[in-house]
Amino acid sequence: MACKWLARTAPAGLVAVAITATAMTLGRNGDEAEPAARVVRDSAAPDPFRAELKRCLGLGAAATGDPACLKTWAENRKRFLSSASEAR
Repeated sequence: MACKWLARTAPAGLVAVAITATAMTLGRNGDEAEPAARVVRDSAAPDPFRAELKRCLGLGAAATGDPACLKTWAENRKRFLSSASEAR
């Protein structure tokens, strides 16, 4: 008889614990942790490669037919996928 009672009340207890944990998480103000600081690059020397990537991003789907964007994306993949020893 005690096993039936435990089998019926244990799931209800787990649900109550889950609801309590969710309420506590949502109730936080977020004061505990500061968001990571963003890296700000020197804007005095703009990177033309990065500017071209942003331009292609702004084009949206039309960029898939733009030869300059295709070339820029190929170079970006090459830079990203190359190992550190190849880059030097």
